[in-house]
Amino acid sequence: MPGLRRDRLLALLLLGALFSADLYFHLWPQVQRQLRPGERPAACPCSGRAPSASLHSAAASRDLGTTSHNFSGALPRVEHPSHGHPAPRSKLQALFAHSLYQVLEDPPLLGPEDWLLASQEALRYYRRKVARWNRRHKIYKEQFNLTSLDPPLQFRPEASWVQFHLGINSHGLYSRSSPAISKLLHDMRHFPTISADYSQDEKALLGACDCSQIVKPSGVHLKLVLRFSDFGKAMFKPMRQQREEETPEDFFYFIDFQRHNAEIAAFHLDRILDFRRVPPTVGRLVNVTKEILEVTKNEVLQSVFFVSPAPGLLLPLRWELNPLYCDTVKQIYPYNSSNRLLGIIDMAVFDFLIGNMDRHHYEMFTKFGEDGYLIHLDNARGFGRHSQDEISILAPLAQCCMIKRKTLLHLQLLAQADYRLSDVMRESLLEDQLSPVLTEPHLLALDRRLQIILKTVEDCIEAHGERRVIADGSAQRSAPDSGQANLTS
Repeated sequence: MPGLRRDRLLALLLLGALFSADLYFHLWPQVQRQLRPGERPAACPCSGRAPSASLHSAAASRDLGTTSHNFSGALPRVEHPSHGHPAPRSKLQALFAHSLYQVLEDPPLLGPEDWLLASQEALRYYRRKVARWNRRHKIYKEQFNLTSLDPPLQFRPEASWVQFHLGINSHGLYSRSSPAISKLLHDMRHFPTISADYSQDEKALLGACDCSQIVKPSGVHLKLVLRFSDFGKAMFKPMRQQREEETPEDFFYFIDFQRHNAEIAAFHLDRILDFRRVPPTVGRLVNVTKEILEVTKNEVLQSVFFVSPAPGLLLPLRWELNPLYCDTVKQIYPYNSSNRLLGIIDMAVFDFLIGNMDRHHYEMFTKFGEDGYLIHLDNARGFGRHSQDEISILAPLAQCCMIKRKTLLHLQLLAQADYRLSDVMRESLLEDQLSPVLTEPHLLALDRRLQIILKTVEDCIEAHGERRVIADGSAQRSAPDSGQANLTS
């Protein structure tokens, strides 16, 4: 009998604990919402959503406070599907269906000068390269008495890498609707490799070539160039550390590890921000023996694996030291008469979101002139510490107090609950073979940093006014004094 009474007591305690938890986590929040009706209208279309669907997002917004900043009503309105049309299945689909991602590029692409490559000339060049590859490969096999049943490579103009190259234009590395990108990502994951070699900067560091006119030698981490069976090429950076590892506090950024997952996440974030300046990047499980060692003709690279099987322009780096440095930059060509400074501020926003302090230089296509966009290459030192926000990265934005209207509208949209940045990034990264690419703390850090960016812009507007801060196009043309950054629906 004493044992029975003890069991009853334990059962009552358990029921009491469950009731208390239910009261705290479910009933009490509902009472709070009723006591604060202004927080969310009773007829809000998203009020019927299951609480578990946005658990991480809700936690993030509680930590961040309000996600709405006062830009004279500049926030884009949330557009819900109209009656008779199926609702988007995900936040990511809803984001890309938003009118911000449907607006036509300005200025429109008109002629050959707007495309990086001339189509017919590029195709002839690639055909000659494939033919030269086949001749050299035949000589190599004869030299070493190698037998192979593999037929010569055939050049295919419809290959995803060819279509990607031909699609590079003055607006970005690819267009929003390009079908070549998803196919290119698939091909880089699955196509077999036919050769492997050091990258040009690796060869420069080894003294194997004079690449000074081609590349700026940098870095201490292994980078290889892999060629696939469709003759496409990709830069390969191996995994150096686990996703959960943070950069130690006593590490200087220039000796930090280069993270494979940071490159992958940077591509997805760049696409979500609608910059489209990071080359397509995927995770891939590589068989080092079969896909690198057995296909490389580089004897130095072969010896490395035998022993151990297991053009740019300098970016001003004085922002942090001189709080008035932007005043100097604005007087220097080409930053005083083109989009270049606004492009640097875009890159600072991007680098702050991923926590990348290792931006020593930038690249751009000279064919597109001084107003060409900056290419966001080499992001492997991003996503190192989710617990720290390196404010100095935002110095170009904070000092110059300028930002493109297009960039601001995208940032504002991603601060809204229906398109929350961490949620759409989480969903986008599920597409990658190495998912989960980022840990949850890194995803939530994106929301926190986004709020810091918006607060910086808000402070700039309070100090200088929207007309001087929000730029429609080049640094010379400020936004009209309309009182708000209207969204074109």
